Amino acid sequence: MKRNIRTILRLIVIVALLPSLMMVTKSQTTFAASSDPQAFVNMTEEQRAQAAKNMTQNEKEMIMNEFSKQNATVNESMNETKMTNDTMTLMGNFVDAGDGFHKAEGIAKVINLADGRTFLRLENLKTTNGPDLYVYLSVGKDPSDIVNLGRLKGNIGNQNYEIPAGADLSKYDTVLIWCKAFSTLFGSAKLSS
Repeated sequence: MKRNIRTILRLIVIVALLPSLMMVTKSQTTFAASSDPQAFVNMTEEQRAQAAKNMTQNEKEMIMNEFSKQNATVNESMNETKMTNDTMTLMGNFVDAGDGFHKAEGIAKVINLADGRTFLRLENLKTTNGPDLYVYLSVGKDPSDIVNLGRLKGNIGNQNYEIPAGADLSKYDTVLIWCKAFSTLFGSAKLSS
């Protein structure tokens, strides 16, 4: 029964990623995310999670490699007139995941605004791109206890993420760039004053 379900799920993934399929021979088909890597991103979060569970390591690496060739630049500003005198309470420098492929550099800053809101600002960010990247505040480099700030807006540039009121920054003191579908760390920044 499990084998039949797995086979059906693989077929669903293949159909969903059809633009990314490439025929190798008439009898053999292999997954390649070269022509339309957005197909994976365009899936729902649940579909991506299920697809990732059923992919081989080679299939995951092909998707990661394809996304690493693309860049998305974001340059959001932070209005300085709205900052408090206690503007920046915490900051940290991004470090790579340590695997030689997933890289990250730049600065993470916590900024308090005069209206009481708090933001995480990523400045001069440059990270390897990926298919399902999120920004988390975490208790360490493991995303088992996180505050999800949302999808990474771009793998290059300056960007702002509102931190929910009540988030304990003494506990959630590490910023993660995390690929949710493939459970992979791209980079992290330890926040300190």
